[in-house]
Amino acid sequence: MNKVKKLFSNRSGRLNRSKSGNMLMFLFLMSFALYSILPVLLTILQSIKPLNELFVYPPKFYVQKPTLENFKSLSALMSSTWVPFSRYVFNSLFVSIVGTTAHILIASMCAFPLAKMNLKGGNLIFAMIVTSLMFAPTVADIVNYQTMSAINLLDNYLAIILPAIGSSLGLYIMKQFMSQIPDSLLEAARIDGAGVFRIFWVIVMPNVKPAWLTLSIFSFQGLWNGMNTTYIYREELKSLPYALNQIVTGGTIRAGAGAAVSVIILIVPLILFVLTQSKVIETMSTSGMKE
Repeated sequence: MNKVKKLFSNRSGRLNRSKSGNMLMFLFLMSFALYSILPVLLTILQSIKPLNELFVYPPKFYVQKPTLENFKSLSALMSSTWVPFSRYVFNSLFVSIVGTTAHILIASMCAFPLAKMNLKGGNLIFAMIVTSLMFAPTVADIVNYQTMSAINLLDNYLAIILPAIGSSLGLYIMKQFMSQIPDSLLEAARIDGAGVFRIFWVIVMPNVKPAWLTLSIFSFQGLWNGMNTTYIYREELKSLPYALNQIVTGGTIRAGAGAAVSVIILIVPLILFVLTQSKVIETMSTSGMKE
């Protein structure tokens, strides 16, 4: 076994590969990276195109005469409404941040006993969680609406936040990652006198940081991109994607402003991903590791 390891590894522990092999691997990964970034780049370029370039056929990827008129049109358009544009941004940010934070907290607290406390019926509960992942979230829309209506939470931020907190995706991710924490580490903490909550906050949560950072991207993006018109009726409580939809449906004259809003909607999740992408990669690389 040691001979095999020496054969495929050098002194630094990395795989032996020729310079040409490294270059081919770099070009291969770079081509996928460029392909992945094309939609983001296209969205940005669309926002600085004048109207005559937005509707040119066949469409062109590049911009001939870049302009900021789309953003000026958006500013003028939103300043004429009785609900400020900043209010839509605040609504989306508030719901996304509060919903994501609460979802991570609740999912982590529920996943810990499932992963490390050998609960009676825990396997059945986890099987139900896995089964729920097979269904699209829209399946529960009618039930969620009836529930929010019964407890008088329609037209309230909580009508969006509470269903997001109960998403089974977060519970699944956190449980799977917590299962990889060695039991011996938790047992050593118990011997030192640490209680359940101290073990959870001081040992478990820092060790599953890549998992809840990954979950924060999924949860934040889902809440940020939602229009939520099913639960929210007051204009001052509606989200930024709703404002974009209203602009786009205003006709071709508003296409430039719509392209500008698309960039604003894109930039916040993009910043979040850039800040956490190293931990996301760590999550994927360690997801199959066991004690």
